[in-house]
Amino acid sequence: MKNLEKKIYKHLRDRGWDKLRPSDLAKSIIIEGAELLEIFQWENLSLEEVKKDKRKLEEIRNELADVLIYALEISVLLDLDTEKIIRRKLTYVQKKYPAKLMREDKEREPGTESAYWQIKKKYRKKKA
Repeated sequence: MKNLEKKIYKHLRDRGWDKLRPSDLAKSIIIEGAELLEIFQWENLSLEEVKKDKRKLEEIRNELADVLIYALEISVLLDLDTEKIIRRKLTYVQKKYPAKLMREDKEREPGTESAYWQIKKKYRKKKA
């Protein structure tokens, strides 16, 4: 990850973009994320169907790369340790949404609220 972060910083510095405002990068992440989402507009394809569609996969690769690059740029410019923040968040999510509970959630009664949403609501109330 550190090598990629160095490459991203060099890319920014070489172009004079190493003083970009974090808000501009955050906006760019959302704009590119919308372009990624647009690929799926009016469709509801399964994972397997998307994997079989070579044209769609290429579009996804391109838009996802844009999102990831902007995300890494903001991380690098703010001197964040990208790997550390990802690992920390994964650990948090693993505790918040236990794998066993999430797997069991697939067997819930139709029309009942999922364990995921019950947990989400509980955490939102704590923040309020």
